Amino acid sequence: MKGAWTKWIVGLIAVAVVGYGIHVSLREQPVLVDLGTISRGAMAVAIDEEGMTRVRDVYAVSSTLAGRIDRIALEEGDTVSRGDVIATIHPLDPPFLDLRTRTELQAAAEAARAAVALANVEHARAQTALNLARSAYERASELAKTNIVSDSELERAFGDLQLKQAQVESALANINLRLAELASVEARLAQPGDEPGNGNGECCVTLRAPIDGIVLGVKVRSEQAVNVGTVVAELGRPDDLEVAVDLLSSDAVRIGPGTTATISDWGGDRDLGATVRKVEPAAFTKVSALGIEEQRVNAVLDLDEVPEGLGHGYRVVARLTVWRADDVVRAPISALYRDDGDWAVFVAEDGVARVRAVELGRMNDTVAEVAAGLAPGERVILYPSDLLRDGRLIADRAAPAGDRN
Repeated sequence: MKGAWTKWIVGLIAVAVVGYGIHVSLREQPVLVDLGTISRGAMAVAIDEEGMTRVRDVYAVSSTLAGRIDRIALEEGDTVSRGDVIATIHPLDPPFLDLRTRTELQAAAEAARAAVALANVEHARAQTALNLARSAYERASELAKTNIVSDSELERAFGDLQLKQAQVESALANINLRLAELASVEARLAQPGDEPGNGNGECCVTLRAPIDGIVLGVKVRSEQAVNVGTVVAELGRPDDLEVAVDLLSSDAVRIGPGTTATISDWGGDRDLGATVRKVEPAAFTKVSALGIEEQRVNAVLDLDEVPEGLGHGYRVVARLTVWRADDVVRAPISALYRDDGDWAVFVAEDGVARVRAVELGRMNDTVAEVAAGLAPGERVILYPSDLLRDGRLIADRAAPAGDRN
């Protein structure tokens, strides 16, 4: 009899264990979730964009005439003072002549020499005539004293003397003209490497530094020919930096002069303060890394301080604050999802997920401003999955395993 009762008890226990196992296997299991808390505090909305530092006023030293520039010994980063010589420009060498042109110029030179000789002959003839006219006038003057020569004859002699003197002066001018023509042809015959006949080949123009600063870049380093307006070097003051940030045009309308900003990722161990000085009025088209054309606008920022080591053309990241509040209800951005076009969250209530519609204000990368629907201290589900629905059992993933049921 005792053995029969033992069998019944063991059988009942086995049935109870099997039934409990079936119940556990068939009952609804809670979904493991991550939970966040609705909080109250300060919130800011900012725009993060890459920017580039630049010297506020860059002075471009350019060639004032076409010529041959000497090699520039300055290097980037060298310090210069106002008035220091940046570069020296000499006249260009004459071009090479082909055979036909050279032959024509040589013939023109021979003709010019012949014209000079002819002009000398004309001058000698005019000088001889002048000497004869002077002698005749002197004789007439002596005879006029004794009334042998009339006054009219004396006047004719004097007029002939003046005419012959003018002819001599004309002959001299003609000689100078022919000599100038000969010099012009000989100058056109000059070839590169010929020694100049006068000092004109040694003249030069010096380009000088307009400010006290450093050399930002040397655009023309080697000796070469340059045209008018060729930029030779760029100068600036490294302690007078600004930051240029190109923004989407839709973001630029929310930025204005006086907007505060924070400069990071510039290489230092702390962030830098900055203030927007101006937003340029005209946009430009820029192709993004994805190949999308975007309208961008440059915003120019003034740094509160220029740290040592930061230079011209350095990459930085600018965070421009467009809105700030000290006391708002904040919800984690990762808890939000769309429900029929409206914002909603899953609220954790006594181990059950409850759908709740919310009204939001401004958003940033981490939190959103809650206008209605949630209160500080409430727990919401982060990163809601498709397993969740209203009324579904949930368990906190961060809780100990024994506390999840």
